[in-house]
Amino acid sequence: MSYEELLDMKPYSLNREDKHRFLTNRLVELTMKHKEGCSEYSAILNSIGFRVDEIHSYEQLPFLPVRLFKELDLRSVNEENIVKTMTSSGTSGQAVSKIYLDRATASYQQKTMVKIVSEFTGTGRLPMIIVDCPSVVQNRQMFSARGAGILGFSILGSKKMYALDDDMKLNVDELKLFIENHKGERILLFGFTFMIWQHFYKELLRLKDEGITFDLSNAILIHGGGWKKLINESVSQEVFFKSMNDVCGLSDIHDYYGMVEQTGCIYMQCECGNLHASIYSDVIVRDPFDFSVCEKGKRGIIQVVSAIPESYPGHSLLTEDEGEIMGEDDCPCGRKGKYFRIFGRLKNAEIRGCSDIYAEMFNK
Repeated sequence: MSYEELLDMKPYSLNREDKHRFLTNRLVELTMKHKEGCSEYSAILNSIGFRVDEIHSYEQLPFLPVRLFKELDLRSVNEENIVKTMTSSGTSGQAVSKIYLDRATASYQQKTMVKIVSEFTGTGRLPMIIVDCPSVVQNRQMFSARGAGILGFSILGSKKMYALDDDMKLNVDELKLFIENHKGERILLFGFTFMIWQHFYKELLRLKDEGITFDLSNAILIHGGGWKKLINESVSQEVFFKSMNDVCGLSDIHDYYGMVEQTGCIYMQCECGNLHASIYSDVIVRDPFDFSVCEKGKRGIIQVVSAIPESYPGHSLLTEDEGEIMGEDDCPCGRKGKYFRIFGRLKNAEIRGCSDIYAEMFNK
């Protein structure tokens, strides 16, 4: 099965056996492609004595630490074939990852993300409120994970507006007019968790105290980028959801887990509060002492695999996040595949989510 054929399927439609078979074949294929095209990756595989004939499951494939993309320029295609370079989030002085995309990889990323998110928003484009400022997406050739997230999700919007100006102030009059113009329609909101809380929720709360209210009860909010700063301020997911509902009627809220190193393969939170792996990617939890695969319900280091990356060796990565697999093919929401939870960054790991990075800069 080719990746194009996989894109014709529903994102949560394969059971464990069928998904395992496809991912093993695809990820072995990508491993050999990157071994041939990326000298640094080839040297890593040779140093560990990698032999493809010994691989019977994608769980056996080598993984790269995600931090390696901060240290090396890793690409598997000629430089002239690179159409876009993405960088990870980073505070001042912190190294950033560089992810090199050719046309095919960039296209797969976009198509995959649309397929996944459309399972939650529906297939039609929606009027869209982006809870950010427009200047963050100015450089289309090289942009940050924050800009990449905005541009990626923007394809799901019909008419779009930025809720914040470049000083991160709420565009109150424009927001009110946008909501009035789309009264009775479902509206999509997208943004990063801390920014939504700091610049959207808090301002809506202040305006509500002045008698100015906004009705977003018919909207869906998708947000991501890390919870570290909000949890430090005792804002849990439950508090976040309740507060958004209280201030503007929002009740259809979905967090997601993802990273610039594997853009496109995001892990959406379902109605039951679980993060889900689609047929395009998977999550493996590894023991921090021997890197063996953890059984369901045991905490460990999150490894993510993606069937997308063809222009760089980012198909099998060890993150710096801690999590656990909660189940597979049996979530009450009805979606097949693994579902899991994230507990946060490993101790002493750099903060790297868009939301957490912005929060760190905001509070300086």
